[in-house]
Amino acid sequence: MGSRPDDDRGLLGELIGDGRPLLMLAAVILFLSGVFAIFLAVRREFLPHDVAFLGMTAQDLCDIADCRIVRFMFHDRVAFGGTLIAVATLYLWLAAVPLRQGHAWAWRAFLVSGILGFGSFLSYLGYGYLDSWHGAGSLALLAVFVAGLVRSRPQAMRAASGAWLATPEGRAAPRSLRMGRWGLLATAAGLVMAGFVILFLGMTEVFVAEDLGFIGQTREALERISPRLVPLIAHDRAGFGGGLATTGVLLFMAAWYAPPARAFHQAVFAAGLAGFGCAIGTHYAEGYVNPWHLAPAVAGAALFALSLVCERMGFVSAAAAAESARNRLP
Repeated sequence: MGSRPDDDRGLLGELIGDGRPLLMLAAVILFLSGVFAIFLAVRREFLPHDVAFLGMTAQDLCDIADCRIVRFMFHDRVAFGGTLIAVATLYLWLAAVPLRQGHAWAWRAFLVSGILGFGSFLSYLGYGYLDSWHGAGSLALLAVFVAGLVRSRPQAMRAASGAWLATPEGRAAPRSLRMGRWGLLATAAGLVMAGFVILFLGMTEVFVAEDLGFIGQTREALERISPRLVPLIAHDRAGFGGGLATTGVLLFMAAWYAPPARAFHQAVFAAGLAGFGCAIGTHYAEGYVNPWHLAPAVAGAALFALSLVCERMGFVSAAAAAESARNRLP
């Protein structure tokens, strides 16, 4: 009796499967990294390599300027943690639904976002702080991510038919659903632009006027505290900018190609809740509530929420209408 081809595949091959388990593993690692970043911020702790680089602990730095420097740094780190959770959520959905169905656009979403996300790591070279923990962790995660991409590529052969809004189904969808989808695309574009702006600031100016106003110190004063303090803050800013842009790219590609579905709406809602919730919530938690500074994030969150509600209502309405039509058939 002949053996089946799969009988000769080893344990590692069975675990890796079509590559999606590796991509899901990368997503879980990102999710846990985001939770850990938020956890450390809540506990007011630096990582050991941060302490070694800066030459002082978070408590030492908290004794200066009414702890506003530390509060500013941790507001960046919580926001960064939120982007990691958002990216991880969208990755899990991509691997579990559209990539499992063989959609090539889902594989390309992993590829493009991976290039942007891991590529933003190179921005750290612009300000002189390349921490070994982050570097080692990123390399290990990159290996898992690339292996998942290579393994899953042969299954992603289902060509996209273009923007969902341009398909017959999209053109026939209720107006509220179409408006909601356009709103998600606009939100995603805004996230990409904001991410690149923050990434650029992290490599150059580091601060905007509102930042220094909250901290209560000039950049020169911060450099006098430690010549390594600004590079450490820039490291956090660039990380957040890269995470924000990556989230925007994923949301844009999903909103461009994916048809409306319950799992899609749940994944987008969870990602938005993590991203906007952390980015806005941490400002209130740390007392950084400058209205001008918060306005873009609040406007983006409002557009996102309204768009998702419109799309969901339109989707439920269309589904109910279709079910009613089926029930009327003889």
